[in-house]
Amino acid sequence: MKIKTDEIASIIKQEIEQYSADLEVSEVGRVVEVGDGIARVYGLSNAMAGELVEFETSEGSVMGQVMNLETDTVGAVIYGDYLAVKEGDLVKSTSRLLEVPVGEQMLGRVVDPLGKPLDAGPALNATETRKVDIIAPGIAERQPVTEPLQTGIKAIDAMIPIGRGQRELIIGDRKTGKTAVAVDTIINQKQYWGTEEAVVCIYVAVGQKESTVAGVVETLKENGAMDYTIVVNAASSDPAPMQYVAPYSGCAMGEYFMWSGKGGQGTMADGKPMPKHALLVYDDLSKQAVAYRQLSLLLRRPPGREAYPGDVFYLHSRLLERATKLSDDNGGGSLTALPVIETQEGDVSAYIPTNVISITDGQIYLEPELFFSGVRPAINVGISVSRVGGNAQIKAMKKIAGSLRLDLAAYRELEAFAQLGTELDKATQAQLDRGARMVELLKQPQYVPQEVVDQVISIYAGTKGFLDQVEIKDVPQFEADMLKYFQTVGKPVRDELASKKALDDDLTSSLEKALNEFKSGWKPEG
Repeated sequence: MKIKTDEIASIIKQEIEQYSADLEVSEVGRVVEVGDGIARVYGLSNAMAGELVEFETSEGSVMGQVMNLETDTVGAVIYGDYLAVKEGDLVKSTSRLLEVPVGEQMLGRVVDPLGKPLDAGPALNATETRKVDIIAPGIAERQPVTEPLQTGIKAIDAMIPIGRGQRELIIGDRKTGKTAVAVDTIINQKQYWGTEEAVVCIYVAVGQKESTVAGVVETLKENGAMDYTIVVNAASSDPAPMQYVAPYSGCAMGEYFMWSGKGGQGTMADGKPMPKHALLVYDDLSKQAVAYRQLSLLLRRPPGREAYPGDVFYLHSRLLERATKLSDDNGGGSLTALPVIETQEGDVSAYIPTNVISITDGQIYLEPELFFSGVRPAINVGISVSRVGGNAQIKAMKKIAGSLRLDLAAYRELEAFAQLGTELDKATQAQLDRGARMVELLKQPQYVPQEVVDQVISIYAGTKGFLDQVEIKDVPQFEADMLKYFQTVGKPVRDELASKKALDDDLTSSLEKALNEFKSGWKPEG
């Protein structure tokens, strides 16, 4: 049988095409040295900074990332089980950057920084991924922060308001209630879930004890907040590379929702509108800085002030700069960041605290003295500040909160003066009494966030003197009974305030009348 020449040519051509399709070219190197989550690799001469590499070990493949480019070797961090990587193991370059799975399948789950489930739930079949470390959106892609992000905590929403797209630092010594403020804020977003204003919350735990994170997850479940929350956990027992990358992974998961408004807000699998607002809690960044210091020193990078490498500022600035309120052309989504920093003995002027204070748009300072004296949340109103301010408040709150901060500042000054035991005139004594009642009014139990309408009613009653004749010990009961009254008899006034979100003359007189009616019939228990 004769085969024609053109047939032979086509068969050879086909074979060549198939061969080239099956051929995989990748640059490989060998592990020269390994330990503490760091590997030094020889032979990857074309490796790029930040490139993902694959370690082929006897127990399967482990991913890593190039961090240092040196003359003969590259320094790489290992994500995952670094004990499986041995000297002499093969390392492949991938020409890719680190990515994590994103999407609505992540909601309600506890995952590690690489997006692998840590809970007992089913496997995650996320169809989309996002790059972990990206350049933040530029000025042209943003707009000023104007929408409030309600925390449900009276002292914060009134005096240190947070807007959607803001970065507000929570700072204080250990055990002063930093995580409690963040968890309350997450729980408070439940009222918006399923609406166009829905907020997806991402809690990133860095270097926490497993039991602590389990407690937070349990609290969120009990309060029905896990439906819209993703927990990213890099525990204290996890290697330093995982603790270093966790905040960036959480940020990438949040950015998916922030950009989901571009091109029209879609719907989720259950038919609810796709959230385009996200809230990120980084708990806490001082532990991430410690993990990064460990990596840097092992990679032989020179330490500077307080033994941290010089680029530790860049570590946090490139993370927090990704929190933003997008322009309307980009869908108007937002990413709000609440980084947490732990201070030692209240030293806010240390290296890492000053770094993060200078990156953020304000800070909430929690003071141990206030915490132990029973003022909880233990917010020091003098040092705490929001650089967005009244723009992130509803009009009603903006109108009444100005006098509250002044009342408290005057009270703190007079309190120090009154301790000297001097005789006080009537006006000064009245100011002291009102200040003491306002401090009592701003106390709030954990995991009981308040709706903004109720906050406005409480603060209005306090600043306008409705509590002046109430005994200090009876203030919590007065407030609880008053809010109950506005849920029943005074409901029309409350509903009007909820719809207007502003206090005009008519509404103010209705509110005054309702408060007078309630006060005339109120009696303290016992």
